[in-house]
Amino acid sequence: MKTCSLFLFACLLLAIPALGQTSATSNQNAELIPQNLLRLVHAPEVHQELAFTAEQVKRLEAFFDLYDGPWFRSRILPADKQLSIVAELEVKLRGWLAKNASAEQTQRLQQLEYRSQGVRMLLREDLGKQLGLKSTQVQELAKLATASNTATANFQKANMGGEVSEKIKSAVVSTAKAEQSALNTILSPEQQQKLKLALGEAFDTAKLERIYPMAPELVYAADWINSEPQKLKDLRGKVVIVHFYAFQCHNCHANFGHYNKWQSEFPSDKVALIGIQTPETSSEREPTAVREAAKERGFQFPVLIDLKSENWKAWSNTMWPTVYVIDKKGYIRYVWQGELNWNGATQDQTIHDLIEKLIAEDETV
Repeated sequence: MKTCSLFLFACLLLAIPALGQTSATSNQNAELIPQNLLRLVHAPEVHQELAFTAEQVKRLEAFFDLYDGPWFRSRILPADKQLSIVAELEVKLRGWLAKNASAEQTQRLQQLEYRSQGVRMLLREDLGKQLGLKSTQVQELAKLATASNTATANFQKANMGGEVSEKIKSAVVSTAKAEQSALNTILSPEQQQKLKLALGEAFDTAKLERIYPMAPELVYAADWINSEPQKLKDLRGKVVIVHFYAFQCHNCHANFGHYNKWQSEFPSDKVALIGIQTPETSSEREPTAVREAAKERGFQFPVLIDLKSENWKAWSNTMWPTVYVIDKKGYIRYVWQGELNWNGATQDQTIHDLIEKLIAEDETV
């Protein structure tokens, strides 16, 4: 599954515990285990795999309405707080599944969750008990995972500073390979066979794309440019581009031409573009100045003047500019922070291609 950056058997011989009985975050290695359950249940392919009915999907989306906001906003918190919030939301989801899903559906989702976590699934207490893992095996697995995390963190830090050495790159590759090989080097043949049964039929979670929350609804603001106040729920059926900016922000200026291009290129009955001007300076808090700047830049799309930064807070936005791509059913499908062409980046084309893909996407998915 794509985790980043945002995520589902013939095992009747095994007593796999029902979701809710055992939490993947209940042990000392919790921070090493990917929390993918929320990502998985957002993917339509997972709904199909579980044979969810239309009514079950409807109830699940009602669950998303309640809890996608906290999940989405947790992304900017320190790792320990984010871990705690997501764990609490997973408990709520497991409770929802206990009431709304069959035992077979719940069991299959458990298997997909294991698969999505890769080798790290072996650090889960529930799976570890099923396989009969020894404490020494778990310790070795945790050691490999920690080394891989450290190498990745070092790479990210060096990349931010533009000083990525071959040694740092090599460490990322070697630690990742060592962790992947653990299935063969640490598990016994008997444990490998048990794992095969526990995972069930093959399912590639890495190909799932709709693994992010529903977009938060816009917080009402009386001041809009080029439009009356809008709501995202009224734009369902269209691909929606939401971008946060401040009109005196130099980095924001670099993106304005792309927004205008998308506005003119894509039909209004297929794509909606919304700007949210959240002030950074005192002059950006003046509606008249915001309007004059929007006119000067040739904006034809609706702009919400977010004077009290209420939408900025509701979306837990952290940077001017930030662009969000939302599909026809209201799910966030892509996020980009900063200039679209920063240091040779081609995010304008990436987003353009994604918009075209989402326009063509089957609305029943």
